[in-house]
Order: sequence, then structure tokens, then C-alpha cells
Amino acid sequence: MRSRLCLAGIVLLCAAAAAAADNPFVPVAGAEFRSALPSGTQERVVVPGFLLQRHPVTNAEFLAFVSAHPQWQRGSVPATLADADYLGHWAGPLDPGPRAAPLQPVTRVSWFAAEAYCEAQQARLPNWYEWELAAAASATRRDARADASWRQQVLDWYARPTGESLPAVEQGSANVYGLYDIHGLVWEWVHDFDSLLPADADPERFCGSGAQNLQQKENYPVLMRIALLGSLRAADTGHGVGFRCARDAEVKP
Repeated sequence: MRSRLCLAGIVLLCAAAAAAADNPFVPVAGAEFRSALPSGTQERVVVPGFLLQRHPVTNAEFLAFVSAHPQWQRGSVPATLADADYLGHWAGPLDPGPRAAPLQPVTRVSWFAAEAYCEAQQARLPNWYEWELAAAASATRRDARADASWRQQVLDWYARPTGESLPAVEQGSANVYGLYDIHGLVWEWVHDFDSLLPADADPERFCGSGAQNLQQKENYPVLMRIALLGSLRAADTGHGVGFRCARDAEVKP
């Protein structure tokens, strides 16, 4: 019995290591840029360099996590940390099943679960400015928000409803940093998601009227992200909400 448990532990460790190797952290150069956050916050911000996972966390990666951390398996997480739909499309607590293919991004995970996953990888969720900086990049430019053709591609995805069955990660092209699926696949949790909107803001009104106050209309898709994240609670899940992890950049001596 003890030998079988030991073997099972080795299998889980190997699965976690393989998942980490398939989704490495890639460097994002620091920069000063203009944020799309609403007025009243600092619009020009300086973001230090950081590391971000190459693609959103997949079902296979999250399965390795919940296998090693049973307190985060479906049915074991308190309602205060995840709503009733947490991993609701999985066939079982340790079986993603046919509706959650291994290379599809994991969804229906709460902010708390995403934070716990990243902590287990010695990482964290990116903050908003980090995500916004990475999301401004095209395949050739670090800030492509003024590029009409790139902007239209992003808007086209936002105009499509998120289907129940998601594509696998890395089906398209990487941006200039080597990051995949920042746009076009899932919405993504950020660490400070609950501080993006004023406390009395209505996300739907903000998304509509807030866009009129922006001088750069290419910020509208990002404004939609702010509105969506601002409407969520940390325990909420959603079939189109996933995440990826970040780390501080390694400081060279």
C-alpha cells in the first residue's frame, strides 16, 4: 500500500513538472505607458520588468495542481472561496472529462483558486498594469494600440460570445514578448481586480459612458476588461474566465 502511495506521489510530481515546463515564464520588458484606467487614477504608469506565463493555465496544469492539493478539488472548496459552479464542467474532482480537454484553458475557477495555484508555482497573479502592458503588444510592436488592423482583430473577438467549448492554447501567433492568447481566448484574473473601478461604479454604465471619455478609442476593449473584472467577486467563477501567473523579474547581480 505504501509503495502504491509513493508511486502515485511521484506521478503527480512528474505531471506538475511537465505542466510547468510546457508553460514557461517569459520576460516582459518594463516600460512607461498610458493606462486605460478611468480618470482619477494615474494614467501614465511605470511598470518594472516582470515574467508572465506563456499561455493561460490549462486543464491539464490545473489537474496536476488539484491532485497535489486536494483542498482545491471540486466539492472540497468552501463557498467563501469558490461559488457552486467551480470546475462545474469537469466530469469529476480529478477528471476534467470530454468538456475540458487537457490543452484548453481552465475556466470556472475563482480568484482565490487562481491565487492558490500561482502560489504553488512560486508565483502570483499579475497586477492590472502588468497585464495591460502585455496586452498592448502585437506580434511586432510592444504598443500596438494605435494600429487599426490589430485593434480590429481584438475588437472582433470581444464582439463574439464566449462558447462553452474553447480552443486549445497557442493556436494563434505569439505577441512580441512570446506570449500567447492574451486576447481571443479567455478573460483573465488579475491580482488587484477588485480595485479597478470606483466603489460606487456600475460596470455596465462604466463600460458605456467611460468609453466616451477616453481620448484613445483603441482602449475600449481594455475598458471592457476593467468593467468585467470590476463586476466580479473573488469567489465568482465563469465559463470564460481563466488566468495565468506572473513572477517578479530576476534581478541580476
